[in-house]
Amino acid sequence: MAWSQDEERLLLQIERHLIDEDPRLAARLESFNERVQRKEHGRRRRDAKKDRGSGRAPRRSTVIIMVSWVLIATLITTLLVLVLRHEAAALPL
Repeated sequence: MAWSQDEERLLLQIERHLIDEDPRLAARLESFNERVQRKEHGRRRRDAKKDRGSGRAPRRSTVIIMVSWVLIATLITTLLVLVLRHEAAALPL
């Protein structure tokens, strides 16, 4: 629903009065409005991507964590093999 010209004029007067009376509050409100608009824009883009049906690729941080876990598991396995071989070689027969 669109605002009438009188309503728009009244809202502009209120806005100007607010800016003159408390510029800090006006700046906070403006910042809040910008954040809400960015959030809505991001939500719309995310919804549009979901609607296209494309599979979402894992984030870079997720891939880094997965690779790190594989490396840690490989290192632990290697150390265990080396320790067990060393102990097996040290056993007197």
